[in-house]
Amino acid sequence: MDNPLIEHAREALAEAYVPYSEYRVGAALRTADGEIFTGCNIENANYSNSLHAEEVAIGTAVAAGHREFERLAVSSGVRDGVTPCGMCRQTLAEFCGDDLTIVSDLGDGAVTTYTLGELLPETISASTLSAAAEASDDAEPPHEVGDTDSEEPS
Repeated sequence: MDNPLIEHAREALAEAYVPYSEYRVGAALRTADGEIFTGCNIENANYSNSLHAEEVAIGTAVAAGHREFERLAVSSGVRDGVTPCGMCRQTLAEFCGDDLTIVSDLGDGAVTTYTLGELLPETISASTLSAAAEASDDAEPPHEVGDTDSEEPS
């Protein structure tokens, strides 16, 4: 079991600011060199400006100069096995490989473990965008408005 990392996630969720949903989430992210960064969800009245625990943890780690990560633990106040949402999965994919281990807290010492690749298959990545740009460079330019492929009848 990943008890120390889960414990860090549980400690982080205690600081969550959740006046609207009352759904506390904490995350603990371990870097490749063993340093741990935590985050909690921080809600905003307009919801779209809310920050998720996983985003806060990875943002803090990246701001501290880290770019390689090996494990993420996520816990909620109700110990329901919460996993990162789609937006957080995409953010994790920017910095982590498909093999990043994600540990979800089920409570009473039980966890469920996933890889990022299981939770987010076929992610959008830098290589996806590069391939799209290359394909676009090779494509025919779009027709101008009013251009036709056929001649006017005479």
